[in-house]
Amino acid sequence: MKNPYIFPEVQAQVSPAEWQQRVDLAACYRLMAHFRMTDLIHTHVSAKVPGKDDEFLINPYGLMFDEITASSLVRIDGDGKVLQDATGIGVNPAGFVIHSCIHRASHQLACVMHTHTAAGIGVSAQKRGLLKLSQHSMRFFGALAYHDYEGVALELDEQPRLVRDLGPHRAMILRNHGLLTAGETVREAFDAMHYLERACQAQIAAQAGGGELIECDDLLAAKVARQFAEPDPGAEHDWPALMRLLDRIDSSFRS
Repeated sequence: MKNPYIFPEVQAQVSPAEWQQRVDLAACYRLMAHFRMTDLIHTHVSAKVPGKDDEFLINPYGLMFDEITASSLVRIDGDGKVLQDATGIGVNPAGFVIHSCIHRASHQLACVMHTHTAAGIGVSAQKRGLLKLSQHSMRFFGALAYHDYEGVALELDEQPRLVRDLGPHRAMILRNHGLLTAGETVREAFDAMHYLERACQAQIAAQAGGGELIECDDLLAAKVARQFAEPDPGAEHDWPALMRLLDRIDSSFRS
């Protein structure tokens, strides 16, 4: 079946850099669907429009993530005004509240992801948060923020506290809510979310086993975090590989 959310005129209306950002962001949504990191039409990923610090792209609030295409993404400004929306659907107000303040606070961070997965919510509801139980969790040692739950993110006065709690970090657990990651590229934000999600899944699985847990000490966790902070020669290959995966499934995200 042909995807009804393809709007050919959009590519001609935007710069090549914005179009590439749209393709990468649409790919990120499709990957979230593939790896089961969705919550129906809720949650969101945003990416800055290249060269426009006060404009970003986000999903129309009514599409499943496996329907999203490059041309269906909505461009809005830092005040929430819709600048371009071929779908006519509009955006999730909570998505604007969470994403706009992080984009405004950092010129470096170009992509922000937020999820409500079972494992992410499960860990977010635990008083000690993410434990040092796995290699995946220890990569975030000393680099993971926490933000206390204040209700559905619809109030603008929560924004300063979101920015304050994230601080210099690029991953945050929203207590009793879910997960958030950010990156200088869509790929970086997705990479962080993928492994934060895996860390949460591993923690919930280990706890469900009922046996005594082996939690690593801070010294070892710091070593693991340093190792992951080193340049990874394979990192440049993972995003193209993921794009090939999506092309095998359904290449309409590129349209």
